Amino acid sequence: MPHIHCAWPTSRARRLIALRLAFTIGLGVFMHAALSQEAEIRKALAARLPSSAVVDEVVPSPIPGLYEVRSGTSVFYTDPHGDYVIRGGEMLDTRTRVNLTQARVAKFSSIDISTLPLQDAVVSVRGQGTRKLVVFADPDCPYCKQLEGMLQDRDDITVYTFLIPILGAGSVDKAKAIWCAQDKGEAWGAWMREGKLPAARPNCDTSALDRNILLGAQHAIRGTPTLIFQNGTRVGGAPTALHLEHKLAEASSKRQ
Repeated sequence: MPHIHCAWPTSRARRLIALRLAFTIGLGVFMHAALSQEAEIRKALAARLPSSAVVDEVVPSPIPGLYEVRSGTSVFYTDPHGDYVIRGGEMLDTRTRVNLTQARVAKFSSIDISTLPLQDAVVSVRGQGTRKLVVFADPDCPYCKQLEGMLQDRDDITVYTFLIPILGAGSVDKAKAIWCAQDKGEAWGAWMREGKLPAARPNCDTSALDRNILLGAQHAIRGTPTLIFQNGTRVGGAPTALHLEHKLAEASSKRQ
């Protein structure tokens, strides 16, 4: 019967094993230190910042010794101990000319429109409607009316308008009348373009409007109009016609 034995590793093999072991230990020490630093920053900021400032994430920034802190869709920076905070500033990469802060905020605020409850939106289709756009709007918002005028000139687009009446009791009444219309898309367009509201319909379920307001809060929608494009990017306020067409074309090409 042949003898079965394990050969003793060569010196080269022993060096490789030692290097791998050192790397594994070093990685473990690094991860432990990173987690400890994050915990220290979280603890300090929780004690010193207002209770409304919830820290969702702490990660090292590209600048050594400076940490990026995310709270919802807002980004600010702090030192390794949470003693100092930089808010309202933006980090720029001078080599690539990229605004790193804006890029991070865009990533956090991106919304996959397929996950939205589109049954709670007013739907308007123009042409084949292959390009998709979501808009959070208030009936009394002047910039929403400006945007609606621009959307009228677009072809091959489906617009999902989530009515969020946040500008007062008047906008609530208008939103309810539009939502309760037999043709919601037509009623929305008639109001925004001509100032004509449909006749009130009794016993109409307007709970979708309450859900829309909660949806807006969930996604940090702080003003109207807010546009969500097909690739998940968002734009606050009414863009120019040229910017709108550029964003629609960009979003559509990236979804193909």
